[in-house]
Amino acid sequence: MMTTAADPKPIGVTESRLRTPMLFWPIAATIVLLDYITKRMVEGRLVPHVAHSVFGDWFRLTLTYNTGAAMNLSLGTSSRVVFTVVAIVMITVIVQMYRATPRNDYWQATALALIAGGALGNLLDRLRSARGVVDFIDIGTSGWRFWTFNIADSGVTCGAVLLALLILSRPIPKE
Repeated sequence: MMTTAADPKPIGVTESRLRTPMLFWPIAATIVLLDYITKRMVEGRLVPHVAHSVFGDWFRLTLTYNTGAAMNLSLGTSSRVVFTVVAIVMITVIVQMYRATPRNDYWQATALALIAGGALGNLLDRLRSARGVVDFIDIGTSGWRFWTFNIADSGVTCGAVLLALLILSRPIPKE
């Protein structure tokens, strides 16, 4: 790549692209890969809606298909199309946020990578099958169960919490 004397960065490369931490792509790819592998393993070994105890009643594997969004949010017959479009838009926004991430802001890059990887993992399920997103992690007790989720959901949730904590911990700029 060419540079100029006045501007030592390669021509055609934006400042934000030079300055962002490179761990975004490996983290996002790891989430997508782990999500894909675990979902295919579960689909190949479990029968839908039959709980398999891992640690008593507290942690189980239960194969389900979610045609809606988080916590079974549904838009009826439009769910697949609407949530596919929303996921594509959100992944685009997250990648743009990553590209604008300041140099050495590894925590923000990590948070954005977790969100992007999780969103892409669930998007792949929506595109792959009309049955919906594969969920299988089933946590709770006999009297209360959390929504069944997957690795991608964990990535989105952990990334969103981390990003929120980062934003809340930053000083408010004075005008």
